[in-house]
Amino acid sequence: MRISENICKSLNKLFPLPVHPFNLQNQGVKSYAEWQFEQGHDTIRYYLDKVTMEDMFKDKVVLDIACGAGGKTLYYATYGVRKIYGLDILEKYVDESKKLAESKGLSDRFSFVLGDAAHLPFEDNFFDAIIANDAMEHVGQPLEVLRECYRVLKPGGRLHINFAPYYHPFGMHLQDTIGFPWVQLFFSQKTLVNVYKDSVKNFSDGDERIKFRISKGKNGKEYFSYINKITLKQFKRLLPHTDFKTFYYREVPLRKAFALFAKTPVIKECFLKMVVCIFEK
Repeated sequence: MRISENICKSLNKLFPLPVHPFNLQNQGVKSYAEWQFEQGHDTIRYYLDKVTMEDMFKDKVVLDIACGAGGKTLYYATYGVRKIYGLDILEKYVDESKKLAESKGLSDRFSFVLGDAAHLPFEDNFFDAIIANDAMEHVGQPLEVLRECYRVLKPGGRLHINFAPYYHPFGMHLQDTIGFPWVQLFFSQKTLVNVYKDSVKNFSDGDERIKFRISKGKNGKEYFSYINKITLKQFKRLLPHTDFKTFYYREVPLRKAFALFAKTPVIKECFLKMVVCIFEK
């Protein structure tokens, strides 16, 4: 084993793991869909500084991009949507989302759509609102996703986005087994791939986690394919290439104590909890 991998593992032991839905599901505590439903309000709370839940959902046709197992989508449905569609590329979430919808009595208002956000299977001017929470850092074509959102929104419709930029303490999204913050700043992708694979190898769902996060490039090297490493700077460069108007924009610091760092050039992205945007067509 490489020295860097041993160092990474040793440092990781110093940090407790955050609560993670993959681990809760693996331990039989609760399903990913149930966890998402319980966390639903947290995924939209920063929008509520500017708009109300009624503004976002009441009597609206809504799209939730990167819905996962649909738990958060179904939470949004409880706020009076006319219809809400959850879109994700993973087929395994189809049954889990439908099961939760039935248990919540929301099947008539919810549909799971298997698809790619860069090629939305909807006609122009279809939605009143689109939610994209923790999605922009995962999509393969961020600009195409923004353009597709614009196309399928009705005039006056709003796109709600929040995401953690790549240099966030857990910007690698590996905290199901790696709780060492800013690990991406200290170790190469090769080291992290090997450490992650080793950390999940004895889990009952270990192979599934590896398949979800890791792919092989054309050069034969493994890499984390489930994130695109988008930074705040890169995201801002995309916006002039869309026709959206900015209705609301906020950069949320990790904590109040880090507010100054979150405004300081060069290091600011390391101290941002998330970027929150509401765009209007």
